[in-house]
Amino acid sequence: MNTTTDTTRAIGHYMTGVGQRARVASRIVGRAETRIKDAALLAVADALEATAEPLLAANRLDLDAGRTAGLEAALLDRLELTPKGIKAMAQGLREIAAQTDPVGEITDLKYRPSGIQVGRMRVPLGVIGIIYESRPNVTADAAALCLKAGNAAILRGGSEALHSNQAIAACIQRGLAVAGLPADAVQVIDTADRAAVGELIRMAEYVDVIVPRGGKGLIERISREARVPVIKHLDGVCHVYIDDRADVDKAMTVAYNAKTQRYGTCNTMETLLVAEAIAGQVLPALGAKYQQAGVELRGCPLTRDLLPETKVATEEDWYAEYLAPILAIRVVKDMDEAMDHIATYGSAHTDAIVTEDYSRARRFLREVDSSSVMVNASTRFADGGEYGLGAEVGISTDKLHARGPVGVEGLTTQKFVVLGDGHIRQ
Repeated sequence: MNTTTDTTRAIGHYMTGVGQRARVASRIVGRAETRIKDAALLAVADALEATAEPLLAANRLDLDAGRTAGLEAALLDRLELTPKGIKAMAQGLREIAAQTDPVGEITDLKYRPSGIQVGRMRVPLGVIGIIYESRPNVTADAAALCLKAGNAAILRGGSEALHSNQAIAACIQRGLAVAGLPADAVQVIDTADRAAVGELIRMAEYVDVIVPRGGKGLIERISREARVPVIKHLDGVCHVYIDDRADVDKAMTVAYNAKTQRYGTCNTMETLLVAEAIAGQVLPALGAKYQQAGVELRGCPLTRDLLPETKVATEEDWYAEYLAPILAIRVVKDMDEAMDHIATYGSAHTDAIVTEDYSRARRFLREVDSSSVMVNASTRFADGGEYGLGAEVGISTDKLHARGPVGVEGLTTQKFVVLGDGHIRQ
């Protein structure tokens, strides 16, 4: 008897059932009225707050197991639920419920010479599979966003958060029941076996889109193996370019915040580009601020002339997403060289220019091909909440379907609709 084969078959059978039920549920959720979906979200929020103690108890089981397994402090921090965090989860669901429902919206309705009217209607994607690590709050956020957009969701969290995710899933089920929506509208996978992920990303007959949230290794694996379309970003190699027509104080404030406000996020600046004509005014003072904050600096020869304690930047540094207090700095001739650098080494996530020159700002916005491009603002603003989208299911650096922070509207698509009155084509 081959135990491994039997286990794989059992997981395959289990995941097929999950997919089949999700497909059926997606048709019910897709036609649900806004008030029904919102009622479910509000009921989930109430359930989270009402069961805070059991949620914290489940989370302690995961934390204890994580410490025993030797998880790093940063991972334990992402894993931990707190009373404040539970309240924030509930508030996030209420904010999603308060958002405008995009489903059914018709835009661009125009008469054609034939007399018909042609427009576009926003509709759900269908079934969305979301694969994520560590953070239990993603379970609530992802379920809420999918539900608001009229989709069924299949959620597969990390094994390190299994108890927490199941406890949150119970709250979601309570909310769905209150609103009269099918329990299969949101299914949280109850096995930690990685084979479940392999099955999920290959179920093209049941799943319409996969959204991976996690480390680069996870996302690369899913992108490589998936038979279902994937909404993703691999790296956040974000840049701030300080133009020679920048306000120096403004430039220092933006560049300092973009690196130091948080180190471990995908919208944190990893490379600072400075125009040669202004480098002498900016870098000595800005470099001192970074060093006081404990940021390790790695720079080009011109940078090291101005900041002698800076380490030598290698070619690999320009590609690096450090997610740590490390910053690469390059002095460039002008904006064209800065944009060439971004095009060569960037990851199409978020890039910013600091300048008082309107024409240059407009050129930068037009020519830098990233999912978020900014003028005189920190890259740390590249976030669904900051963009007014509420919670986000992730950030996409792809060019097809969604791009940038993916909120409720990003989890829908459009179809053409035609209105006639007995019209026929001649």
